[in-house]
Amino acid sequence: MADASAPTRRARGGGGAARRAARSAVSFETARFIERNIPNYEVLTEEALEVIEHNAETILEEIGVNFPDNPAALKRWADAGADIDGERVRIPRGLARQLCATAPSSYTQHARNPDRNVVVGGKNLVLAPVYGPPFVRDAAGGRRYATMEDFRNFVKLGYMSKWLHHSGGTVCEPTDVAVNKRHLDMLHAHMTLSDKPYMGSVTEPSRARDSVEMSEILFGKEFVAENTVMTSLININSPMTFDDVMMGALEVYAEAGQACIISPFIVGGAMAPVSVAGTLTQVLAEVLAGIAYSQLCKAGAPVIMGAFVTSIDMNSGAPTFGTPEAAHITYGAGQLARRLGLPFRSAGSFCGSKLPDAQAAYETANSLNMGLLAGVNFMLHACGWLEGGLVSSYEKFVMDADQLGTLHHLAAGVQIDENAQAMDAIREVGPGGHYLGCAHTQANFKEAFWKSDILDYKPFETWADEGARDTQALATERVAKMLSDYQQPTIDPATREALDAFVAQKKAAEPDSFM
Repeated sequence: MADASAPTRRARGGGGAARRAARSAVSFETARFIERNIPNYEVLTEEALEVIEHNAETILEEIGVNFPDNPAALKRWADAGADIDGERVRIPRGLARQLCATAPSSYTQHARNPDRNVVVGGKNLVLAPVYGPPFVRDAAGGRRYATMEDFRNFVKLGYMSKWLHHSGGTVCEPTDVAVNKRHLDMLHAHMTLSDKPYMGSVTEPSRARDSVEMSEILFGKEFVAENTVMTSLININSPMTFDDVMMGALEVYAEAGQACIISPFIVGGAMAPVSVAGTLTQVLAEVLAGIAYSQLCKAGAPVIMGAFVTSIDMNSGAPTFGTPEAAHITYGAGQLARRLGLPFRSAGSFCGSKLPDAQAAYETANSLNMGLLAGVNFMLHACGWLEGGLVSSYEKFVMDADQLGTLHHLAAGVQIDENAQAMDAIREVGPGGHYLGCAHTQANFKEAFWKSDILDYKPFETWADEGARDTQALATERVAKMLSDYQQPTIDPATREALDAFVAQKKAAEPDSFM
């Protein structure tokens, strides 16, 4: 769909000059979120699913989970019928699943541009960028600590990326802004430099409240009270610990009716068993407890079942990505999420490579395709991830965002209507002919094949004459062009002034803290 806030284009004119101008015009086109027309890939049998579900309930009932430093959570669980022993919560068999049943199977997250709204759940897939790295990398500057300027650049790149549906959250961690204030600048950037949906802050409950209040300025208080305008990430401290900071942010968002991704953060062999079935059992136990708690805060609060799972290199201890074990866990977690009737978050452009190189490409391709086939509904880290999540890479951001187009086309499935059958073309060409000039090709060639905006398809001689550029060099050029072409989406001046004033007032109210 076309960007509603893009500048009005002149009426179509004739001649080559007009066509060249149209081709070179700045475009803010964004594809609609993916609606799958292909089946999910399922690796677990019915018997295996039942075993995992039974064992997860056993964990909750006999071993329990910890809610440290959170007496309010312990009281909620006690009132719901759980057994409390210090910070340990043991949940009777079936109780967590019963509580999870009040969470919606899908929800709409609203963007300030309604054309950008996304529906999370069902057969849909929403793609959001990398989240959380303290470092950034580009070809010119190498690896360095991220700044607020980098953050704003990534928001701009995300806004201009056709296949990316969501602006995300902490696309990098701006280390030049005080820890207790950077969330204000980050949210302000998402709200003003993009009009796609965004995520709220979760690093402290008061910052979650700031996120709600800024959203009320952007959308209106009544609208936020009745609609979901944020989807925010709540990580479980695996194994089976729900720390008070994340739970505090969850409580704020749930009570405000805003969506949360409730997600274990697991490196297999370190924070979960080395076996696929054992890890899936722990994942399910953790998300059952976390989602159930969100519903104790407010029944009907929108949630996503998350599963961030990697394996580990047993020699170095480093996480590994794009592995078959991670794929098995992701496929299995998707089956478990669908049996719970909940949206599913997993996968991304995961890689352990230090550069946007062949290793990064292999691991990322495996991870992205895994997510598509697993039935993921919300894919965080869909572009820009490098070095095991420590780095947001400019070049990899645009390389990955470009490749997300393949997910859209794969998800569309195979058409079988009269035009797709192409019998008229086969009759026209006959034996020994070619299809380049036939009527069917002429009518369909513009939309028939997905085409990368970065990868090089030119003959060797042309490629060599143009400087023999590799993919990273082409991506560097793409980043520069996108940032040069960027045009800020329109925003009501009064709303912008109110956001500016809120941020300024909050930042002036307390001294900087970098802890």
